[in-house]
Amino acid sequence: MNKLFKWQFLGPLALFAATLGSEAAAAALAYDPSSELLWFINLKMFGIFQRSYALLSDYVAVDRFQLFGIALPIFALACFGLAAKSRLPLALATHLSAAYAALLLLSWQTPGVPASTQASLGPIAVPTGAGFYVLAGLIGTCLLSTAISHLLYLRLVREEA
Repeated sequence: MNKLFKWQFLGPLALFAATLGSEAAAAALAYDPSSELLWFINLKMFGIFQRSYALLSDYVAVDRFQLFGIALPIFALACFGLAAKSRLPLALATHLSAAYAALLLLSWQTPGVPASTQASLGPIAVPTGAGFYVLAGLIGTCLLSTAISHLLYLRLVREEA
């Protein structure tokens, strides 16, 4: 099996691990609400998931939807593609993980800012500190796995031509 084929799994794995960590931190905080460390982890490291939960809760009001409704199906699809050595499920999982990472980035934008109808190169709000590293790691691994998926597809097309 091609080594690059296995690297596609990195994006869905990172997304699932981060989402699972976010849900675990929220559950631990509910168990021990006086812990400063848990508050730091929940608010600073995984604040991106809280904002995306607020964005998604307008459409889907299910507890732990980000884990069981988004991250777990993407991870399961990637596991199936890796186990079956099938390109399509793994490529689909890498693209869906990149789309969800983009949703996490877009959910960080400040609400209430008036939308402009003109094209602009204005700044994009991103988290700072530990939250930035989590978001940058997620986006980086998801985009890397998506780029590898595209590279393998182009390599396959070139071999057939």
